[in-house]
Amino acid sequence: MFKTLLEPFRHPRPVFELGESKGLSSGRKPKGAGAKDWSSTLRRLWNYLAERRIKLILVLVMVVFSSGLSLLGPFMIGRAVDIYLEGGGNHWGLYLTGLGAVYALYSLTSWLQNIWMIEISQETVYRMRTELFSHLHRLPISFFNRRQQGEIMSRLTNDIENVSSNLNSSAIEIFSGVLTLGGTVVVMLWLSPLLTLLTFVVVPIMAFGMRWITRRTGPLFKQRQQNMGELNGYIEETLSGQRVIKAFGQEQRVISDFRERNNRIMLSGFWAQSISGFIPKLMNGLNNLSFAIVAGFGGILAIRGSITIGVILVFVEYTRQFTRPLNDLANQWNSVLSAIAGAERVFEVLDEDTEAKDENAAASVGQIRGEVKFRNVSFSYNGDADTLRDISFEAKPGEMIALVGPTGAGKTTLIGLLSRFYNPSKGTITIDGKDLATIRRESLRSQMAFVLQDTFLFKGSIRDNIRYGRLEATDEEVEKAARLANAHSFIIRMPGGYDRMLSADGGGISQGQKQLLAIARAILADPAMLVLDEATSSIDTVTELKIQEGLQSLMKGRTSFVIAHRLNTIRQADRILVLRDGELVQQGTHEELLDKGGLYNELVLGAARAEAKRPTL
Repeated sequence: MFKTLLEPFRHPRPVFELGESKGLSSGRKPKGAGAKDWSSTLRRLWNYLAERRIKLILVLVMVVFSSGLSLLGPFMIGRAVDIYLEGGGNHWGLYLTGLGAVYALYSLTSWLQNIWMIEISQETVYRMRTELFSHLHRLPISFFNRRQQGEIMSRLTNDIENVSSNLNSSAIEIFSGVLTLGGTVVVMLWLSPLLTLLTFVVVPIMAFGMRWITRRTGPLFKQRQQNMGELNGYIEETLSGQRVIKAFGQEQRVISDFRERNNRIMLSGFWAQSISGFIPKLMNGLNNLSFAIVAGFGGILAIRGSITIGVILVFVEYTRQFTRPLNDLANQWNSVLSAIAGAERVFEVLDEDTEAKDENAAASVGQIRGEVKFRNVSFSYNGDADTLRDISFEAKPGEMIALVGPTGAGKTTLIGLLSRFYNPSKGTITIDGKDLATIRRESLRSQMAFVLQDTFLFKGSIRDNIRYGRLEATDEEVEKAARLANAHSFIIRMPGGYDRMLSADGGGISQGQKQLLAIARAILADPAMLVLDEATSSIDTVTELKIQEGLQSLMKGRTSFVIAHRLNTIRQADRILVLRDGELVQQGTHEELLDKGGLYNELVLGAARAEAKRPTL
């Protein structure tokens, strides 16, 4: 056990496995300036800071002033002591007055640089957070399919906040430390080159110690941020799945998994903080050693008359000022490493390729009629096995096209191609005779409405959730859409009616009611094309019958694509497409397909047997 705990001290990187990130770090390496390169990350952070040039210049000016004043103070103390010992009492009082003014100005410049740096850092992380959030909405659906929501949220909150908290203090301390260190060395050499060289005896020890420590803390800070992202993803997942966890009695397993992930954070945080904690201890010890060297040799030189007592006092103070910036720089470097770890994870997302841009020839279109043609369309998610193979069919304006088939047949993928969430690997898709690639995605999707199996409602009123389909809609139009979806009756029975506030994801109402609101939202959007993906899967038979009339009204005059396992909802479809293993094996009307036999007939018989087994109320 003790040997394992000591391993991080013997290796630049921790040998114990703290868990590989299952999120973005497992994805492809970003192009261009990689976020994995610390120097590149620092340059990118500097680019953000440099956009606040005026304030940054003011901060640097204040840092120069405060550093100069911090050097002037000890020098004036030494001169005051020498003047007093030489009997110059009047001048001694003037030096004390000047010393008070110096430290007052030092306090003022320090306060100003801190205030301005806080503004710069907050404006910087504001821009980073805004860019990251905007970038997330430009990423393809595939990005979100392979990542936990909580892990992504961790980058938007924890990692950016980590950059913010460390940026405030680190930037000023580093600027000030470098200037103070350089100025101190110059003044020390001017006062006594010999004592300066003696002071430098501890520098190699400091440099070696800092290098040894930072080589170990850097990977640990990065690992801690990755582990934090994993934990946030797991928390989000378990909170969303509370019903399933409780239904299967898996509370103890979930708690055990949480403890394991929490332990990873504890280990990485423990080693990062413990190893970095050696820096102030090392610096304090070396500071005392430097003080002893200066005091001892300075006393000998003073006895011999080579230097004055005031010079010794100045040198003692400068010795502290020489090691203090080194100490501050070492401490701030750990903060910088922590900020870099957070910034790397932010830049990893920003470096992800956005959804494929519209082609140069792509243009917006007016009101579409809804004539859809698939010509020998194939598609693959990973470039190996095709999810869809050689799909060809036509949909005339206003037709209802049903997609049926076993799970994994490619029904949802086909809809994803139609809405340009993905581009086909082969073949062409046209709407009203125009290749889909020549139509801007935004223009296309603005004329499509989706009612998905997994209905999502936002935190807000019922009215606002329905109005999400068309934000400029009036209250009367919202209620009309709700009536068509047969949602009006249950809405007015609820306390508050249309102004009833819903919690996140529609908590407080049933799944069936959520889908009714989603259908009302689609009706309000008044789309040219409609996609229903298992839209009635969570609605009981009685409610399903109620909304059929509303759906028929909604689909009238619109090209509609309906995915359904409950085949009684698609009997009236103008054309039914039967998919199996990514291939279109049959197509036709309900009656035509029954006459042909084959897979559709098997699906109908299977659905009939399943329906017969359902209990009747």
